[in-house]
Amino acid sequence: MFFKFLTVAALASFEVYAAIPTGLAFELSFLAIFLSTTTGGLACVILAAFLGDRIRRVINKYRKPRKVVDEKPKDGLVYRIWKKYGTVGLGLLGTITVGAPISIAVGVGFKAPLRLLIIWCCVGVVTRCAIFTTVGYYGFKLI
Repeated sequence: MFFKFLTVAALASFEVYAAIPTGLAFELSFLAIFLSTTTGGLACVILAAFLGDRIRRVINKYRKPRKVVDEKPKDGLVYRIWKKYGTVGLGLLGTITVGAPISIAVGVGFKAPLRLLIIWCCVGVVTRCAIFTTVGYYGFKLI
């Protein structure tokens, strides 16, 4: 049972869409699938935030400062979403749609406050795991 839980948690740290069917294949209960996917997702958030911040520090250490001559207008899609929803939108909506590592990478790139980003990514992970585990578990029961 422990190794099944650990396998689902490890898969959830990469992709929750693979972890939930694996938990169903292992015949884990709803609560076990939810807890293992949430545990794996939260571990991924902490690891991605820690590594992302470290990588940013190393890059900035060896990067030469740029002269601000003519900045490009910031009107891309991701930038508009960032300006509209901020850290909360990136952490919550980004984690639900594309996953926590990508949300944290974008947040670190936009120099978002890391603690606030981690909090909202954790909320997004719990929300995503609750929604997808419920849909997957009870959808599988219908079959």
